[in-house]
Amino acid sequence: MPPLGFNDTFVLVVRGATAREDHIQTISEAVPYAVHWRPGFGYEFMERADGYKGLVKTYGLKFGAPPRIMDLGLLYRALLDKQVDVVAGNSTDAQLEARDFVVLRDNKHYFPPYQAVPIVRRETLDQHPAVRRALENLAGKISNDEMRHLNYEVVAQHRDLKEVVREFLHSRHLIP
Repeated sequence: MPPLGFNDTFVLVVRGATAREDHIQTISEAVPYAVHWRPGFGYEFMERADGYKGLVKTYGLKFGAPPRIMDLGLLYRALLDKQVDVVAGNSTDAQLEARDFVVLRDNKHYFPPYQAVPIVRRETLDQHPAVRRALENLAGKISNDEMRHLNYEVVAQHRDLKEVVREFLHSRHLIP
């Protein structure tokens, strides 16, 4: 099916105060500071071909400590608590909406795009044409910022998923 519009790619994230203090907006600008940073990454990021190894090679990054491999649910808490100085997250993570974090721009375009694309069995689409129409109506309609906000509403604000989705669809005139 057609992409929904948002790209849930990897991102490097630092505390907002760090980015402002050191005038860092891109990963390249972070390189001189990284020698003092303690990174925190999830296991998957450390192991993936498009993760840690390629990132440090592409940007020439050298960190002040070996990466701490952490559960994804703990990364942002560790960043807030200053247990680590940089983490790898995803561009639509709810925590990016809720806290003073800065996503460093991937100015060398290292991280590949991860477009959200519905995958549906052909027989389902044949048996239920309304499913096809509904998914086609969503094509290109959800930006990264909107998806991050929707995730924030559900994860951080503990709102009911169905209610959040219903409000979004209504705001886009996709349902009455």
